[in-house]
Amino acid sequence: MTQYVHQPDFMTGDEFSIPTFSLLNPEGELHSGASEPVLERDHARRIYQAMLATRILDERMMAAQRQGRLSFYMQCTGEEAAVVGATAALNDADMIMAQYREQGALMYRGFSIDEFMNQLFGNELDYGKGRQMPIHYGSRKLHYMTISSPLATQIPQATGYAYGQKLAGHGHCTLTFFGEGAASEGDFHAALNMASVHQVPVIFFCRNNGYAISTPAVEQFAADGIAPRAFGYHMHVIRVDGNDVLAVYEATRQARKIAVEQNQPVLIEAMSYRLAAHSSSDDPSGYRSKDEEEVWRAKDPLLRLQKWLLKKQWWSEEEETSQQETLRREVLETMKRAEKRSSPPLESLISDVYADITPSLQRQFDQLKRHIRRYPEAYPRGAQSLDLDVGTETDTQGEA
Repeated sequence: MTQYVHQPDFMTGDEFSIPTFSLLNPEGELHSGASEPVLERDHARRIYQAMLATRILDERMMAAQRQGRLSFYMQCTGEEAAVVGATAALNDADMIMAQYREQGALMYRGFSIDEFMNQLFGNELDYGKGRQMPIHYGSRKLHYMTISSPLATQIPQATGYAYGQKLAGHGHCTLTFFGEGAASEGDFHAALNMASVHQVPVIFFCRNNGYAISTPAVEQFAADGIAPRAFGYHMHVIRVDGNDVLAVYEATRQARKIAVEQNQPVLIEAMSYRLAAHSSSDDPSGYRSKDEEEVWRAKDPLLRLQKWLLKKQWWSEEEETSQQETLRREVLETMKRAEKRSSPPLESLISDVYADITPSLQRQFDQLKRHIRRYPEAYPRGAQSLDLDVGTETDTQGEA
């Protein structure tokens, strides 16, 4: 019902204050008045193991990038609770559309270290056939949409996919991850508006880690974070401590219930911090202090969950040591295998585009093969993958 006033009454939004939902303090203890979510021992251990495996994978692969063995990498360090906790609250058949820092979601769902490595090195076993830059994972079997580099494109796609899930009626939803920087894109607003108007089962999960590369949140928006934007779309919203995996899990579990049972979208803003650089191309020392980082290291999500598990006797120091050693060994051995595998065959460059390769595309491919044969030293992997029995093109045929 419309409410009328008879004097100008301007509002700024300061009338609304969104609290932060938190269950565990940094010492792994429940806050006064907080209740643990229903979480079985094996489920809690699976969550922690996925977080730990993600941290170790990230550490090792960033080191590999620095050694020149990998062209690019992005870490999830400091945000594992937000990513894994949210994923753990979903049905494994729910779709996840990630941004580029959510390898923990795949780790939780069972993506193997081998599968990670094949993508990172773009070898012949890479599901993407070497066409994507590193960390652009995807898995049909694990309901994880392949990463796309352009920022925020996955957000409206999630709305569309969720609309299809609503029509299918199988009780599934879509969760899309993105950073607070991506929420400045027009795609974000279009997606939330469509989701609210069409009432679709989608969860918009914003990882507010404080920085859009080097731009701090205070320079990105004037309002109180991302959560208040939900009011403009008449959408359910919750803000959660992104370093508290129990709070993230419970918030997402209840958000999924709203999405699936009521066919209504939900916005979750997880307040966290990117402990690592934005990517292997970034140096955070140029825009933030070590003192600031240390404040957040004391809130490390892995240590918080580990302390809680130890108190419940669901984990031990011995298991921690053994698990870390096993994971580091597995990552190193798997990396060595992956980087030795051959590249995808050159012919894969023109497959999966048309049902039948067009004459124009075939001519371009033949031209490429002639060029590689002329300069094999410049393209060692391409030259190695050429089938020397196919074609008898000569250099006299010319090149563009």
